[in-house]
Amino acid sequence: MSLRRHARWRSTAAVVLVCSLMAACSATDPSGSSPSDSDGSPGTTPSEASAKEDAVSLRVVEAAAARARAAARAVARREARQEARRARRAAARETLRTLHAVRRANPLANRPWGNYYGDGDQAWGPYASASGETRELLGKIVLQPRSKWFGEWIGDGEIEGKIRDYIANAQDGDPEALVQLATFRLKPWEHDACRSVPSAAQAAGYRAWTDGLARGIGDSPVAITLQADGPFALCAPGGSQAYSDLIRYSAQKLGALPNAAVYIDAGAEDWLGGDVEEALRLLIPAGVEYVRGFSMNNTHYNSTELEVAFGAEVVEALAARGITDKHFVVNTSSNGKPFPGSTYAGKGHFDNADVCRSLDDTTCVTLGIPPTTKVADPAWGMSEANRRSAALYADAFMWIGRPWLFMQADPFDLQRALQLVRTWPYEDYAVYPSP
Repeated sequence: MSLRRHARWRSTAAVVLVCSLMAACSATDPSGSSPSDSDGSPGTTPSEASAKEDAVSLRVVEAAAARARAAARAVARREARQEARRARRAAARETLRTLHAVRRANPLANRPWGNYYGDGDQAWGPYASASGETRELLGKIVLQPRSKWFGEWIGDGEIEGKIRDYIANAQDGDPEALVQLATFRLKPWEHDACRSVPSAAQAAGYRAWTDGLARGIGDSPVAITLQADGPFALCAPGGSQAYSDLIRYSAQKLGALPNAAVYIDAGAEDWLGGDVEEALRLLIPAGVEYVRGFSMNNTHYNSTELEVAFGAEVVEALAARGITDKHFVVNTSSNGKPFPGSTYAGKGHFDNADVCRSLDDTTCVTLGIPPTTKVADPAWGMSEANRRSAALYADAFMWIGRPWLFMQADPFDLQRALQLVRTWPYEDYAVYPSP
């Protein structure tokens, strides 16, 4: 076989091979002849004709290869899209399974919430003695399940009986009803905690009080906010851990109760400046590993949206430190028109911040989301991402704070309470059990 014919055969074979694989032979004659063979053009030498044939064959091969690559890319893209869809569906199924598991494990959900009705609640007397519109408006506060605060004003020898009576009243004969309470026992506390630490006698009294509280609770289902205004533990002089150690004692004691969901007060997102590390510096020494989690926004007016986002970051940061499966609750009694503390410029003290004058007023105090475990409800206006975070990590929105009290402490302020209800943006979502 001549060199010319051998080269032509080799080129044609390559084309046939590629074309047979890619069905791209429409432009090629299997006989090996080319337009230059059949046109009989005069003056074309054998070597020139062979070069033309080789160039045509190379172009055909390159075109076929390009089509093959394009087809392969199209197939890869199609398969990638299909795989992405399968992954999204699998992730959605897994998220749904996780949410259902979280919901089942939530100690505050799937049970009735009890509520205390009696003279131990500063709002009860004014409600019970009121009539007409005043009674109707006050009922919107009094009939919501709320946390009663227990502190150093109740003696170490009295707390066991007080808490037992409180639980019996709130459960009203239903041992499955959840009862809410907040502790405020540390002494000194708040700004005094920045100047001194508890004496040995004060520390012993605190532990004895906690022991009595635990005995009074027993196996009753309770949700406990542990030591409201928790960030004051961080300002102890000389970096002392005295306050954190006492909170840790309570976390261990109360966290060991069979039906107690304990949440250590972690301040608020605006109080901690959005600093997750500061939250860890508070929660880890305070014994968050022994309890269900932490509580947010109890004496502040920050938005539920920001508190949920921050709470989720703290949960994930704790998990990164090996402290897993933690959850949080958010106080929503006071943040119907939310604002961070740094923006408040009202006439009243921050703890007694100005109430809203109308439904259109802003940077003011009014009632927020009613107590609920439906934390991911679209009605609360949170972003999709925060709704997912709430569903995964938030056990409930609760009424822990008491904006209807002067300085959130005492006494009951009737006009303040009435105005809180008149400007309540979430009233349509409230449920009112009968006392």
